[in-house]
Amino acid sequence: MKYYSLHHKAPIVSFREAVIQGIAPDRGLYFPKEIPSLSNEFFQQLPTLQRNEIAFEVIQNFVGDTIPKDQLQQIIAETLVFDFPLVEVENNIMALELYHGPTLAFKDVGARFMARCLGYFNKESGNEKVTVLVATSGDTGGAVADGFYEVPGVEVVILYPSGKVSDIQEKQLTTLGKNIQALEVSGSFDDCQAMVKQAFLDATITSKRNLTSANSINVARWLPQMFYYFFAFQQLEAHASEVVFSVPSGNYGNICAGMMAKRLGLPISHFVAATNVNDVVPQYLVSGTYQPQPTKPTIANAMDVGDPSNFIRIQTLYGNNLHRLREDLSGFSFTDEQTRNALVSLYREHQYQADPHGAIGYLALQKYLQDKEGVGVFLETAHPVKFLDVLPESLSEAIAIPENIQQIMPKKKKAEKISTYSQLKDYLVTNA
Repeated sequence: MKYYSLHHKAPIVSFREAVIQGIAPDRGLYFPKEIPSLSNEFFQQLPTLQRNEIAFEVIQNFVGDTIPKDQLQQIIAETLVFDFPLVEVENNIMALELYHGPTLAFKDVGARFMARCLGYFNKESGNEKVTVLVATSGDTGGAVADGFYEVPGVEVVILYPSGKVSDIQEKQLTTLGKNIQALEVSGSFDDCQAMVKQAFLDATITSKRNLTSANSINVARWLPQMFYYFFAFQQLEAHASEVVFSVPSGNYGNICAGMMAKRLGLPISHFVAATNVNDVVPQYLVSGTYQPQPTKPTIANAMDVGDPSNFIRIQTLYGNNLHRLREDLSGFSFTDEQTRNALVSLYREHQYQADPHGAIGYLALQKYLQDKEGVGVFLETAHPVKFLDVLPESLSEAIAIPENIQQIMPKKKKAEKISTYSQLKDYLVTNA
């Protein structure tokens, strides 16, 4: 498989090169040149296949010959070491729980997969040192920190917005040490992401460090998210064929992966982009004008993104045809008050403990299905324990704290504070 830049001003590269570079030299995101459909035989066998077998069939064409079959199978086996249960919340509405990994967030899959791909590539190239530079709005940082912890030849530098991640999220990305360094940025997630993108184009930095990114802009972080949708279908069994996925959306990597899964042949009826008040995509679907916004802080902080990087991939999938996109995608946004009310009603009426992002996914799904038939699946992207500081008190008291969270909370935070790009540059050059 070959990958091209969506800015169309950079050389075509292999999966290996796309992973190591993270972003193309022309600052464009990498995108596969081809999206091959999976066979009818695969879909017939889907209910009986093992998760690892499904994942291998889904991803192998995108990896190509850059990783041998046996090594890719091993990477998948080390990635998928936890469950992805589909839980019925109410009639025809289900939650796909993606938070059963080590950092209690859906990003564990992509981070673990990418870390192991990069580890394989580093080994093959003689352990040439690579710096993973990544911005996080909350869960990415913890997942990347855990996934890359002590990976030989890899240093991780994580930028996160000060005061805009939960206490547990901050502990997850600031307490590991060793090859993991956290930089606390005075600003928003968009500020962090802009710094990361600028660093990739800075010759002073790239002459001293081999940079790659572990945000969903990296194909090895983004593409494994296709697995979730196949795992959900495997568990749906005899349910109605009209299946709608409601995806809490910030940088739009997860929902874009779902659209890739549909392009591979998975019979998904419709997608719903569920957002907080950072609603640039829902507004675009109504107006036809894409207008990035300054980020607004909310209790669903992982979706506090005013200019989602992956939306260009979605536009590419649909040939920049708004009419075609509207056929497959709806978007709804909700306030913090609506989110809190949904959290309470989910618990009181259905005995389901959701996090703020999942609650928004639930609300959006309800709204879309109110006059339609079909089965709805909303993605529960993080464990509610990560948001105790914003949950209603009656709910936070009912949540059992997992043992791994109990272990990290007493640990001391280690993070360097920065506020400007020049400070990031100084750090990367000085500590190279």
